[in-house]
Amino acid sequence: MSQATQQACPDAAEVVDRAILTRRSVRAFLDTPVPRTMVEEILAVASRAPSGTNTQPWRVYVLSGEAKAKLCADVLAAYDDPERDSKYLEEYPYYPREWVNPYLERRRKVGWDLYGLLQISREDKARMREQHARNFRFFDAPVGMIFTIDRIMEQGSWLDYGMFLQSIMIAARARGLDTCPQAAFTQFHKVIADHLRLTGDEMVVCGMSLGYADPAAIENKLSTEREPVSGFARFLS
Repeated sequence: MSQATQQACPDAAEVVDRAILTRRSVRAFLDTPVPRTMVEEILAVASRAPSGTNTQPWRVYVLSGEAKAKLCADVLAAYDDPERDSKYLEEYPYYPREWVNPYLERRRKVGWDLYGLLQISREDKARMREQHARNFRFFDAPVGMIFTIDRIMEQGSWLDYGMFLQSIMIAARARGLDTCPQAAFTQFHKVIADHLRLTGDEMVVCGMSLGYADPAAIENKLSTEREPVSGFARFLS
């Protein structure tokens, strides 16, 4: 954007900040369709995310209608498999193998805050499992996306990928849409690979739900806390 254009948009920071600050992980969507042209527009905007030497390591599978329903059915069947934990292994460790604070404390809080809104008690393992399974229906969003990366890419490209994913979520918010990025899909790489006919070189990074948030859904009232700047930043001069 030229300097003249920037000067003509004095409220640009407010618009961008609002899109970032209102981004949240939505877990219940309306069935209102999202036009393909809008999804393409969001992805085109997000593709301007930076990547080392312009490698652009992302690949996206956009699912709706019957295609989404079939993938969801396949993944849910795997989720219900009694031998799931031995048959379907994560392709990469998203979370630490050993939790320590403050990360464990934050993880537990967001989990119990969500279950509290849904009135799921700590003893109700069946309802917890049912809630987790909603991941694999993309929380009933009209659009589901699966993101993959070439296995040859290294850690720097995963950092690039995070910027791409964030750009999608912010571009979606700017258009009145909501999202939920979902690491839950990584355990079912094999199922997804078979369904989408992924090459052996492709690895599932995550999934993402996209659509219009259901304002009546209690789980969408979840508000997560953030550490103040003073808690994570040091200013040196």
